[in-house]
Amino acid sequence: MATEHRSAPLSGVRVLDLTNVLAGPFACHQLAYLGAEVIKVESVGQGDLARNLGADPALSAKGMGISFLAQNAGKASLTLNLKTRRGKEALERLVKTADVLVENFRPGVMDRLGLGYETLQAIRPELIYCAISGFGQTGPWADRPAYDQIVQGVAGVMSITGDDQSAPLRVGYPLADTVGGLTAAMTINAALNADPRGTFIDVSMLESVLATMGWVLSNYLVGDVDPHPHGNENPTSAPSGAFQCADGLVNIAANKDAQWVLLARHLGRDDLLDAAAFATREDRKANRLRLKAELETVLTTRSARDWARELNEIGVPSGPVLSVPEILAHPQITGRDFVVRFDAVAGLDRAVDLASVGALLDGVRPTVGTPPPVLSQDSNRLLTELGYSIDEIRQMKAEGAT
Repeated sequence: MATEHRSAPLSGVRVLDLTNVLAGPFACHQLAYLGAEVIKVESVGQGDLARNLGADPALSAKGMGISFLAQNAGKASLTLNLKTRRGKEALERLVKTADVLVENFRPGVMDRLGLGYETLQAIRPELIYCAISGFGQTGPWADRPAYDQIVQGVAGVMSITGDDQSAPLRVGYPLADTVGGLTAAMTINAALNADPRGTFIDVSMLESVLATMGWVLSNYLVGDVDPHPHGNENPTSAPSGAFQCADGLVNIAANKDAQWVLLARHLGRDDLLDAAAFATREDRKANRLRLKAELETVLTTRSARDWARELNEIGVPSGPVLSVPEILAHPQITGRDFVVRFDAVAGLDRAVDLASVGALLDGVRPTVGTPPPVLSQDSNRLLTELGYSIDEIRQMKAEGAT
């Protein structure tokens, strides 16, 4: 239930987003929706590489690619050439006004530009500096380039995704980038609560992903069980996995003995409860494929949605396997303001629907006030606020500094 609306949690916090593509922009996307003022500092002329990426070539050609639109709403855009004296000076002025700086260059790039943490921390002791990279700022892989699929591969994610026939398999969305971005946003929020403020945050996408694999890693580290792919089967229990219905798959998680009994009885298969092969959890796990075949003799007679509705009603956790369009059209999503529509996006002649963030605050979905910016949209305003005159801004443009 909604209560009286409060100010956004990060209201008054200024974040400098020097990141590209996904992990860094996604981290700052979270901060923007929580109320931070996010200034995207982009390269002159080109901007974030994601501006030219996505499934719509026409939008990419305009520098407003879908990959950019996805996680840059609510941000301002300032272009600076950090290889020029004036560009560096402008960033230093900006840092004096900022609480957080986020970058995802390769380790050492900001130092070589003369804008590393120690330099900026001397200018702004309270600065929270977050560096996101594939493998962290130290270690034998620190200088390697890293993209999502590279990290998925080396983290072991691909080795346990799919089944014995299909693995190794990539997860179907940029898992490592997204988890790395969430890790950065979480840690930044924690650092904002420190007293005094001011810290260097080293986010490794590899370690961020490994940290989410706690059960898999612990089974190996503690139980000496070598992880391998299980497909759509949940190895911790049975019957627990994806089951064939008349029109597709339904996920059923009868993880408790009581749920197993309810499932068997609802399907009219009380006989399975008396079978020695399925008597205990361990028995059912050992004979899971045989049990799956028995249950599917009934499940294939009706639709996945019908079974999911009925099973949930009796206390057996279930859900149909939906496509992305199907879940986005479902009342569970449409009724909670998850998708945000921006009717007027600069440079585009159509409305844009974008995903927001996965939480409500006091019953209200956090939102941002502006759509994703065109490149350099806010440069004049921000430079003026930093004390540059119109003539100085003209000179900076002439020199390619902005």
